[in-house]
Amino acid sequence: MAVTEGLGAPDYKSTMHRTLASAQTKVAWGKSIPFVLVHLLPLGLFWTGVATIDWVVCGALYFVRMFFITGVYHRYFSHRSYKMGRVMQFLMAVGGSLAVQKGVLWWAAHHRKHHKYSDQPGDVHSPKDGLAWAHMGWIMSTAHDDTELAWIRDFAKYPELVWLNRWHLLPPVLLATALFFIGGPSMLLCGFFLSTAILYHGTFSINSLMHVWGRRRYVTKDTSRNTLLLALVTLGEGWHNNHHYYQSSANQGFFWWEIDITYYILKLLSFVGLVSELRNPPKQVLVSNLVRDNEDIGMRPAASAAQATSTPAVAEPASLPDPAE
Repeated sequence: MAVTEGLGAPDYKSTMHRTLASAQTKVAWGKSIPFVLVHLLPLGLFWTGVATIDWVVCGALYFVRMFFITGVYHRYFSHRSYKMGRVMQFLMAVGGSLAVQKGVLWWAAHHRKHHKYSDQPGDVHSPKDGLAWAHMGWIMSTAHDDTELAWIRDFAKYPELVWLNRWHLLPPVLLATALFFIGGPSMLLCGFFLSTAILYHGTFSINSLMHVWGRRRYVTKDTSRNTLLLALVTLGEGWHNNHHYYQSSANQGFFWWEIDITYYILKLLSFVGLVSELRNPPKQVLVSNLVRDNEDIGMRPAASAAQATSTPAVAEPASLPDPAE
C-alpha cells in the first residue's frame, strides 16, 4: 500500500535488514579516543564555570560550522549543486574542516557512496545495520577510514584540496587554540568542544533518524524521510526524502513552507557573486513520483524490494560540469 504524505510511514522495522557482517560493525575504541574526549571534555565546565560569551560562541560556532557541513561539504562537494571559483572553493573547504568531521574529500566520497547504495549492501551508514551504527558506529569503526578517491576524482584533481584533506585537523586545532587564548579554558570547553559534540549529533541525526522517522513525499529506493524538526536543527537537511529524490538541487526544502536556512544563505552568497548557478528541481520533478500515486518500493520489506522490477525515475542530470571552472 502506498504511503501518503499526510500519514505516518509504516513501521520501519518491517523493512530493515542487516547489510554488514557483525565483525565489520565493531567499534575501534583506540582510534575513537579523540571522538570520546570531545564529548567528555565539556564536563570540565563544572569546574571552570561558563560565561555568557562562552554560550554565544558555542551557538555561533554550531550555526556557522553546520552551514559549512550542509552547504559546502554536502551540497557543493558531494552533490555539486552550485558553482564557485577555485579560491572560494578552497576557503569554503577550510571552513568545513573546522567542524572536525575529517577531510573534505573523505566526507564527500563517503557521502556519494551512501547515495549510490542507500539502504542497500554497500551503504556506509544505513540504519538497516542498526541505528547506533548509522548514527556514529560507522565512524568509530575502522571500516571507512580511508579516503576513496575513486568516488571524488572531480575534486581530487586539485592539489590544495588533497593537501587539506590530509591535514584536515590543522584548521580546527588553530580555532581551538585561538579560543583558548581569547577566552580561556571555559571558552575552549564550551565554545569549541561542547559546540563540536552537539554539531556531531546534529549532523549524524540525518544519517540515522532521517531514515526511520518522518514522512515520505516521493518514491525512492531507500527509506529517507522529511522532518521539520531536524530541518531546523540542521539548517535544512531534514527534508531528506526530497534530497534523496533529487540529489543535485541546492535547495532541499522544495516548497516555501519547508524551511531551508542553508539554501537561504547560499542565495545571499549568490547575490554578492561568491557562488553561482544554484540548481533547483524542475517543476515537473516536484509533482512526479509521489507516494500517494505509486507503490513506495523504498518501504517494502527487504526481500520484496530486491525483487522489484521497476524503480522510480529520479531526475538527475547525466553529468555536471566542474563547479570550480
